[in-house]
Amino acid sequence: MTSKVEIRPVMATDEPEWRRLWTLYLEFYESSVPEEVYQTTFERIISDHVDGEATFYNPRGLLALSDGKPIGLVHYFYHRHCWQVEHVCYLQDLFAAPDVRGTGVGRALIEAVYEEADSDSCPRVYWMTQEFNAQARKLYDRIGTLTPFVKYSR
Repeated sequence: MTSKVEIRPVMATDEPEWRRLWTLYLEFYESSVPEEVYQTTFERIISDHVDGEATFYNPRGLLALSDGKPIGLVHYFYHRHCWQVEHVCYLQDLFAAPDVRGTGVGRALIEAVYEEADSDSCPRVYWMTQEFNAQARKLYDRIGTLTPFVKYSR
């Protein structure tokens, strides 16, 4: 990278680049979503998160930019928890473009989510990854704590 990474919220004008990055993320996990999911997710991400508790739980998105070009993204949202009064933050999607992996983009995005969660009085951030994602897990092992939980789904 030739410049410092800038992290900022996803804006309505970012849809083409957000879509490009999220598509690459989904392809990394050998997955895809229908067009309706792209549209609905983007609408939720750019909606107002300030007014009222109902919108507090909408997914949020941040972009990492280098020289003004989007090179990474993160999606996260808050939810209530039965074991503590404060909300918790689930970091759902994290992606750095292949040509910038290992340069600090992923770390900058995670730390930006940490800062957002702290400013919203949300002390806990958690995320999951697939076991085979060895490169990302090297970062996660440095800035997070591996838990013993096993995920099940229906």
